[in-house]
Amino acid sequence: MHFADGTIPRDYLGYLRRKYLWILGGIVLLFILLVISISVGAAGIPPYDVFLSLVNGTIDRVYAFLHPGAAMSVSNTDRIVWNIRLPQALAAIVAGVGLSVAGVAMQSILRNPLGSPFTLGISNAGAFGAAVSVILLGTGQMHSTVADAVTLSNPYLTTIVAFAFCLLATTVILLISRIRGASPEVMVLAGVALSSLFTAGTMFLQYFADDTQLAAVVFWTFGDVSRAGWQELGIMTLVVIAACLFFIANRWNYNAIDAGDETAKGLGVSVERVRDIGMVVAALVSAVIVSFLGVIGFVGLVCPHMVRRIIGDDQRYLIPGSCVMGGVLLLASDTVARVIVAPYILPVAVLTAFLGAPIFIYLLLVGYRR
Repeated sequence: MHFADGTIPRDYLGYLRRKYLWILGGIVLLFILLVISISVGAAGIPPYDVFLSLVNGTIDRVYAFLHPGAAMSVSNTDRIVWNIRLPQALAAIVAGVGLSVAGVAMQSILRNPLGSPFTLGISNAGAFGAAVSVILLGTGQMHSTVADAVTLSNPYLTTIVAFAFCLLATTVILLISRIRGASPEVMVLAGVALSSLFTAGTMFLQYFADDTQLAAVVFWTFGDVSRAGWQELGIMTLVVIAACLFFIANRWNYNAIDAGDETAKGLGVSVERVRDIGMVVAALVSAVIVSFLGVIGFVGLVCPHMVRRIIGDDQRYLIPGSCVMGGVLLLASDTVARVIVAPYILPVAVLTAFLGAPIFIYLLLVGYRR
């Protein structure tokens, strides 16, 4: 927005500055939450010690990388921070960013406020894939210890099968949209139907499962960021970063689609192509997160709506803002889930479901009043 002489109105600069400040404030809050999240748990660590461990540990690891074979002293605090809590906290951030950016992309591409990996059936497809792996392929087993009673004997096989069914659900949605015409309504309704179908399939398999298999399936469906180690975190991070860059690169196309398909086509946007490719990328990042961590609902649905109320619908700011909000929301939820019923640790998906539903209802009611 410029005047005839090329200058930018002062009010518009202030309008943009507020958007940037909200996003930067969210990044600062995310870092503070990261330190707090690592500090709380069964073995409490002061936040200052956590900060020192992160800084010194980073320096030591860079030095060890540059000087192979160099001895590196590791304290008990460093072991807790770097081996247990930091991967879990970073997994919460990465998963929150991935689910949120997938949700905001789906809502924009489909021009439907209910678009998200959870509502389009991708998460339920992953749960069905995990049930197939555990019950039909026998990847669940029982242990004698109470703390680790049920585990997956082959978690990577379970992850691969869950990922395959997530992609299958995405493929079916795209094929249906091609047959009926790539309209947003068709995609959303196809996702709802697939969600119901995969849920029914999961219940069918559970009915014939024994106690161990049933417990393993339920254990997997509880979305939990503590399952991710450094290797899983690396894979999720690469996929999420690539997806975020893709959506940011297409921000102007999504702004055009928000104005309507005919308007977007008039501006030279290939709506069907942008919609299909965007859906595939959003489904891919959702499938990777669901297959590694389990079903985590409402993050991809609620975060974009929260950010819209703060910084508006412009995709230039909505996409990065939703990424930051997703990381903040899921990291805060995971932190609370670890302390709310201590010494028991709740899976983060339980808390996001409890918090997501009332928050979404509140946003709907406030939106309608306005």
